[in-house]
Amino acid sequence: MLPALVAGMLLVGVGAGAKERVRRFTDWQGHDAPLARRGGKAALRRRAVVEALFEEAGVAFPPAELLLRSYKREQELEIWASGARGERMKLVATYAVCAVSGDLGPKRREGDGQVPEGYYRIQYLWPDEAFHLAMKVGYPNASDRALGGSAPGGDIMIHGGCASIGCLAMSDERIEELWAMASETGERVEVHLYPTRKLGELLADPAYGEHHAFWANLYEGERMFEETRRPPRVSVDWRGRYLFARDEPRD
Repeated sequence: MLPALVAGMLLVGVGAGAKERVRRFTDWQGHDAPLARRGGKAALRRRAVVEALFEEAGVAFPPAELLLRSYKREQELEIWASGARGERMKLVATYAVCAVSGDLGPKRREGDGQVPEGYYRIQYLWPDEAFHLAMKVGYPNASDRALGGSAPGGDIMIHGGCASIGCLAMSDERIEELWAMASETGERVEVHLYPTRKLGELLADPAYGEHHAFWANLYEGERMFEETRRPPRVSVDWRGRYLFARDEPRD
């Protein structure tokens, strides 16, 4: 049972001095339907809320494209979307993450408790007995396999509840909103996972020296997205290094 939490919205600083409303996790629990019906009931229950978020952001719902972008140290998950394929994405909402595990730095082996860092897609959505609803993140990718050990682990989720072993736990109410978005999106949902919004602080900290080269490469994709508001096209070379190609907006 989660402790009582204040639901609703919290004003915090995001980006270069901007103010965004962050949707806080709540203690509402949603195990009120059989597994087979849980996803459909959640999407129906949260559709009006989600439609209002998209309307306020000026993005058609259901969206043509959806991006989930998370920062581990800040424990935030941003929702970006476009109403038509190839358009610049707009920020729809920012969610507070209820729980993450591990330290800053990528996931490299099974059982290390780390939340991955990198570029992924949602592989599938499923109702989960322990965590209400879950969205499977496509870890390990080609970079993880090249840079990690022989047993990189798996089963990384964005899910309900407020407990994490390498996953992003969002609380039941908020995962229902994310489920309502993702289940309506025709295109595959992209997931970009970063250690922090403030890369410069990490690159100046010798305690994280082993990750500096990886992070410098990782944030090339973030800078490209900030310039274009389009997710870059991502590939991986034989060394595990990310390669990025600009996807110029069509609008």
